[in-house]
Amino acid sequence: MCGIIGYTGARLAAPLLVEGLRRLEYRGYDSAGVALIDPSRNPPMVLTRCEGKIAALAAKLEAEPLSGTTGIGHTRWATHGRPCEANAHPHRAGRVCVVHNGIIENHAKQRAALQARGRSFSSETDTEIIAHLIDERYAAAGDGDLLAAVRSALAELEGAYAICVVHDEHPRQLVAARHASPLLVGLGDRDAPAGEPESFVASDVAAILEHTRTVIDLDDGDIVRVGPEGIEVHLDAAGEAVTRRPRHIDWSPLAAEKQGFKHFMLKEIFEQPRAVRDTLIGRLRGAEELDFGELAGVDLPELAAHHKLTIVACGTSWHAALAGKYLIEQLARVPVEVDLASEFRYRVPIVRGGDLVLAISQSGETADTKAALEEAQRLGAKGLAICNVVDSSIARLADHVLYTHAGPEISVASTKAFTTQLTMLTMLAIHLGRGTGALAPERAHALLEGLREMPVAIDAVLGVQSAIKIIARRWVSARDWLYLGRGLSFPVALEGALKLKEISYVHAEGYASGELKHGPIALIDEGVPVVVLALEGPAYDKTLSNLEEVRSRGGKIIAVATAGDERIGDVADDVILVPKVDPFLQPILASVPLQLLAYHVADIKGTDVDQPRNLAKSVTVE
Repeated sequence: MCGIIGYTGARLAAPLLVEGLRRLEYRGYDSAGVALIDPSRNPPMVLTRCEGKIAALAAKLEAEPLSGTTGIGHTRWATHGRPCEANAHPHRAGRVCVVHNGIIENHAKQRAALQARGRSFSSETDTEIIAHLIDERYAAAGDGDLLAAVRSALAELEGAYAICVVHDEHPRQLVAARHASPLLVGLGDRDAPAGEPESFVASDVAAILEHTRTVIDLDDGDIVRVGPEGIEVHLDAAGEAVTRRPRHIDWSPLAAEKQGFKHFMLKEIFEQPRAVRDTLIGRLRGAEELDFGELAGVDLPELAAHHKLTIVACGTSWHAALAGKYLIEQLARVPVEVDLASEFRYRVPIVRGGDLVLAISQSGETADTKAALEEAQRLGAKGLAICNVVDSSIARLADHVLYTHAGPEISVASTKAFTTQLTMLTMLAIHLGRGTGALAPERAHALLEGLREMPVAIDAVLGVQSAIKIIARRWVSARDWLYLGRGLSFPVALEGALKLKEISYVHAEGYASGELKHGPIALIDEGVPVVVLALEGPAYDKTLSNLEEVRSRGGKIIAVATAGDERIGDVADDVILVPKVDPFLQPILASVPLQLLAYHVADIKGTDVDQPRNLAKSVTVE
């Protein structure tokens, strides 16, 4: 998830690009850069990049001002390659510069082929191969058609992309394209200085709203040429021209950053289909194979037979870790312990050489988790990390690191980081299961097919948001909530309760359903809503028994159940239905309605949803 902006017109491009990048900084903030075409120079293309936030780029450009009225800019959220100037966008190859948002799945294969043809690379990114392919195709064709060269290069790519391209020989032209990553064209003032029309390309309307409120949304497969002659949209495969209708934007600049959502938290909840898809991209290989090359040195049968996996994490990541324990033990038969990272060092943990310790942290900077990993490594364990931030402290410390691709999470309350962690842990459990021989190929195939379909299932849950909002309004005055779940649903119940208390300041507790009779049942009365994960699976009948225990004591039940369940309506006061998925995949899906429920309770109460009191996004002190 990165920020893209392009401009061509009569005004100086650099100030417009930098200001646009400032408005996109929430999409990525580990490095930034611009490429400008200044016909007075030789060569005309000038590239300025730096590590860090947009302020660092602005200072660099202020010290060395650039001219030119056509250019592209980018603010990066690292996926391939650590944050540094060499990996910052734009990327240049020959006379071409490219900015890119997305993930190219076959980048390693394309890089090797390009190197075999004599191309050399200066970065670790997947994006640089796009620049080389376009430069190569442009030179080979010899017809000066940049759009055709882009089309030819894109035919070689697998994955997701939104790109914007400039070329030395086309000083007033941008070419842009998208597939599975958002991109739009802004129609600027047609009465601009010197009578020349100006146009913008951006990954987000927030970048250009100050200059235009008329945009054309590009569809998957579109390639667009933008210049003084106007805007031409073409289809990538056939090359035929198509018409895309413009629309008017009436959002404020702040609302535009949120893409029309009231809060970043809600926006990030709705980003989960994309985030899960991006986490899957690059890992799935064929019907039943996964790419976990980072673990090539780990002897999985030895781990299962003689060692153990310990997972350390805090908060939401700890809930994901609990689900990971269920998944890995059942699918791979590897013994797993889960520790609160803040407690791990202080209980004299039993960790031996050959053991594997997995640290989970969205930011990769959580102080307790980092300290726990350091202690485990001191005791002889190999360190593995699941992180969202490339080259973070925990990622650098670990012997092996697995990156999720949730993109920047602005809201303090974590949502898409949790579902992508669950997605990665599910894939890891399948990989370990195949490595230890505990998981049959046909079972692995079924689980991987279910993961591929998960973004669509999440979309379906997001579609019932209005019904969840009605439930939230009904119970907004409740002062105490209980959340119940069995098996893999228990960590989801814990996370649902945490979300509610984080952002609404309401007391909420999560319990394993079987523990209801061991104390929590004393809290139940007609004023306590009980949220129960009653999904189809082995524990379904026992869960229904728990619901009857709640009903008999006057408790009010909000059930999350499987679509098609004809029994749940007889025992629950409110029902939220989710699509039927494999029981091992239910945690990913069942998390989403609980996030929406917590969000709407907090929003109705009027709390500061994105920045709840007393909380910080990343806890970097112990």
